Amino acid sequence: MRHVALNMYKRVLRPILFRLDPESVHNRAILAGRFLAFTRLSRLLRYFFVFKSKKLENEVLGIRFENPIGLAAGFDKNARLTGIMPDIGFGFIEIGSVTAEPCIGNPRPRLHRLVQDSGIIVNYGLANQGAGIIHSRLKGRKSRIPLGISIAKTNDPNIKGDDSVKDYLKSFEILKGLGSYITINISCPNTGDGKSFEDPALLEDLLKQISGKKKTEKILLKISPDLEKSRLDAITRLAGKYKIDGFIVSNSTKKRENLAADPKLEHKGGISGRPVKEKSDSMIRYLFQKTKGKFVIIGCGGVFSGKDAYDKIKNGASLVQLVTGMIYEGPAVIKKINKELVSLLEKDGYSNIRDAIGKGTANED
Repeated sequence: MRHVALNMYKRVLRPILFRLDPESVHNRAILAGRFLAFTRLSRLLRYFFVFKSKKLENEVLGIRFENPIGLAAGFDKNARLTGIMPDIGFGFIEIGSVTAEPCIGNPRPRLHRLVQDSGIIVNYGLANQGAGIIHSRLKGRKSRIPLGISIAKTNDPNIKGDDSVKDYLKSFEILKGLGSYITINISCPNTGDGKSFEDPALLEDLLKQISGKKKTEKILLKISPDLEKSRLDAITRLAGKYKIDGFIVSNSTKKRENLAADPKLEHKGGISGRPVKEKSDSMIRYLFQKTKGKFVIIGCGGVFSGKDAYDKIKNGASLVQLVTGMIYEGPAVIKKINKELVSLLEKDGYSNIRDAIGKGTANED
C-alpha cells in the first residue's frame, strides 16, 4: 500500500503540481491539511502513512519520540498543521520560524524548484503572522507529537545590534512553554539585512540573556551549513558556556556550486534539499566528534530516504528533519523512511535507534 501511495504521488500528482507555482501549491496544501484535521478525516490517513516500531522510539532532551523523523521549520510557518502531521507519520514537528512582529516576507515569486538537483530555492524572508498570533493559536492546545517552535529576528534591516537581541527575547517570552523545545534560528539566509547571529559577539549577548530566562526550556540553535569550522567552534563554545541543549544542522545553503544548469539559479534565496546533504552530514560528524556527543543534534538537509536519515544518525544526529524530501517524494516518504530505518538497524545489529547515534564516527580521528 505504501508503494501505491508513493507511486501515485510521483507518477500522477507531482507532474501536475510541479507545473504550478510552488507557493500556490504550498498554500493549497496548508488549506487541505487544515480541512482534514478539522473534520477528523486526517485520522483515516494513519492507515496509509503511519509506521510504528519500538526500535524507532527514543527519549531525547527528556522528550519521548515515537520515531526520529520530524517536519522541519519552514513548511508550517504559522502552526496551521499541528493537527494533521501526526497522521502522516511524523515523529515530531517544528513550526515557524516565528518573529516578534508579523512579516509579509519578500516579494513573490519566492520559491523555485531545482528539479534536476532535487532542491528548492527558498526566499520567503521569514513571512509569518508574528509571535502574538502564534501564541493565541497554540495556547491551551496539546500536540499529539513533540512540537518545536523556531524563532528568528523580525525581517527588518532597521533592527540591529541590541535591538536584535530584544527582538529575539520578545518572541522567546511570548512563545516559551508552548512547545517541547525552542529553536533559535540564527542562520536565515534570506532576510533583508543579510546578516545573522552567527557573529559570536552578538550571539553571546543573546545566549546570555536567553540562558537567564530559559528555566526548564530546551533550547537549540539552528546553524548554516556554510559556516567555517573556526566560526562553528566559536558558536559551540558559547553554546556550552550558556547551557544550550543542542543544534539543528543545518539550514539551507547560500552556495551555488556543483549544481545543474538552471535559469532559476538567478533567483535569490537559500537552497534546500539534496544539494545540502553532504554539507549537513559533514557538519554533523564534525560537531559530534568535536564535542564528544555533548550536544543533541537534529540533522536536517537532503533527507529523501531511510539511508539519508541513517547517515545523519550514524554521524551523530539523534533526530532528523525534512521538508524538501516530502515535496519531491510525497507524504508517504515518512513511512518509507521509518521502515527503511528499521531494516538498516536490523542489518547492523542494533536493537534501537539510540544505539546507532554517532556510530559512523567511531573509527575516525
